[in-house]
Formats: sequence, structure tokens, C-alpha cells
Amino acid sequence: MNSLLKFRKPLSSSFTSSSRQRFSSTLNYVFKEKKEATSFIHSTAIVHPNAVIGQGVSVGPFCTIGSSAKLGNGCRLHPSSHIFGNTELGNHCILMTGAVVGDDIPGRTVIGCNNIIGHHAVVGIKCQDMKYKLGDECFLDIGDNNEIREFTSIHRSSKSCDRTVIGDNNLIMGSCHIAHDCKIGNNNIFANTTLLAGHVVVADYVHTGGATVVHQFCHIGSFSFLGGGSVVSQDVPKYMMVSGDRAELRGLNLEGLRRCGFQNTEIKSLRTAYRKIFMPSDTNSMGFDERLSEVEHNEDLGSVPAVCSMLQSIRDSFTENRRGICNFRQWSRS
Repeated sequence: MNSLLKFRKPLSSSFTSSSRQRFSSTLNYVFKEKKEATSFIHSTAIVHPNAVIGQGVSVGPFCTIGSSAKLGNGCRLHPSSHIFGNTELGNHCILMTGAVVGDDIPGRTVIGCNNIIGHHAVVGIKCQDMKYKLGDECFLDIGDNNEIREFTSIHRSSKSCDRTVIGDNNLIMGSCHIAHDCKIGNNNIFANTTLLAGHVVVADYVHTGGATVVHQFCHIGSFSFLGGGSVVSQDVPKYMMVSGDRAELRGLNLEGLRRCGFQNTEIKSLRTAYRKIFMPSDTNSMGFDERLSEVEHNEDLGSVPAVCSMLQSIRDSFTENRRGICNFRQWSRS
């Protein structure tokens, strides 16, 4: 016991006055920073004096903030993240290490509140469209509560009269690409390496599998599912599931509909309508357009809002400047 006491004594005595002084100064710094609740900018960061910085912003080492940037309250820039050009970040956005937002070209990038830009993601830069003319204004608007993961690229519009738009509550996983002039809705999930070409329109609650590719100008309807590795070259109507190269209709996205709260009666009506349109008992009796009309005038199906929405989505795909719907096989089932 005595030997243990002798051993402990030097440890307590090693806490010298200089150590106590350093510990005390650290506590004073922490309490002072918390009390003032001011922004913190690391000494190695480069922040233009004309940049607008909100309250409680944290800027880490080796970050860059350009002259036209505006950062909302509570934003956090991790080391080596950068904001260029006319770029506006809403409150409580986070840029992970290596993220780049904005570009020193005419136009603007606007990002809403509570967004996360992942490691080495590139958001709001010049598009890769050969029709873009240097000097033209181009735009990107992103809503709130989106998570954009590592190595994703999102480009501005290709012309001043258009813009790339992303809504709210989307999860865009690693290495995805959203090209110029795309319109993305809300509550979508894009799995890794989902690639959207220019002018693609994605509605709400769409889920893509990994390595999905979507051709330019395609429209992806709400609550649809794109299987992993699909190459989508035509429109995907609402509620449907596609897969393959080139992607074909594989039935309704039944599991997705259930998870989104669709009632069993709605799903049953959708299945009945789908079978009448895409799986007719006699393929020689009526054409595709006639089968659509038959469902529209069906007393039981034509009054169901979900069925009407699906039918309208199908018809819209055959209007001018649209690409039609994905191919389907008579034996596909849902």
C-alpha cells in the first residue's frame, strides 16, 4: 500500500502551475466563445471582405469564400471546402471536406436551409452542354433538407431562360450526376451513380437503384421505381416499376405504394387498370389507345383519383416533344 501511495504522489504533483494556467485559459476560451456565439473563421481560410456571413458560422482550415457569397446562420464549412461566385446558402447548411459550391460565371446558385453537401461534391458549376455560350447566365435552385453525398455533381442550367431545380427532402447518394436543366421534385432517393442527363424531369417519391442512367428529356413519374443498372430512354409513368437495358415496364411499384400510405383499395384499382392496359387477355381486340379509353370510361376505375392520375401520366408521355413510355411485354405482371 505504501508503495502505491508513493507511486501516486508524483502523478498529482506533476500537475504544475503552468499546466493549470493552460487548462484555465482553455476553459476561458470555450466559455467566451459559447457566450458570444459569434462566427468562427480559421486563420488559414480565405474569406473575401464582401462576403456576407451569418451568425454562428464555422469556417474550417483552407476554405475559400468568394466575394458574392452569402451564408446563412449556423452554416459549417469543413476543411478545404469552397464557395465561389454568386452563391447563397440558407441557414444551417454543411459543406463537408472538399465540397465545391458555385462557380465564377454569370448567374446564381441558391441553396436552401439544412442541406448537407458531401465530401468532394461539386454543386452549381458550369454545365457540360456544348450549346452553352460562355458569358450566358445560368442558374441552380435547391430547396431544403437535402443530403447530397460524396462526389456528386450537380450543374447549373444551360441557358438564362431555364434553371436546374431540386426540391426538398431528397437523398442523392454518392457519385450521382444531375445535369443541366433537370427538374427534381421532393422526397426522392437516388442510389449511388444514378446519372440524369439534361432536361430530365423527376417528380416526387421516386426511387432509383444503383447505376441507373436516364436519357435526356425523359420524365419520371411520382412513386415510380427504377431498377439498378437500368438504362431509361423513355418516360416512366406514375406508380410503375421499370428495369433493364433498355428499361421496360415490370409492373406497379407495389411496395413503394404501400410504404407511402396508399390504401389497399387504391392499389387494387391500380392493378386492375394496369392489367387492362398492359396485359390484355386478347391483344388483337383493341389497340393501346382504345384500352386507355376503356379504363377511363370504366365506372369503377375511372372514378378512382390514383387511376386517373396514372392514366393522365401515360397520356402526357405521348404529347408533343415527349418520348413516349418505356416498352412493355404482354406477360409482365404486377
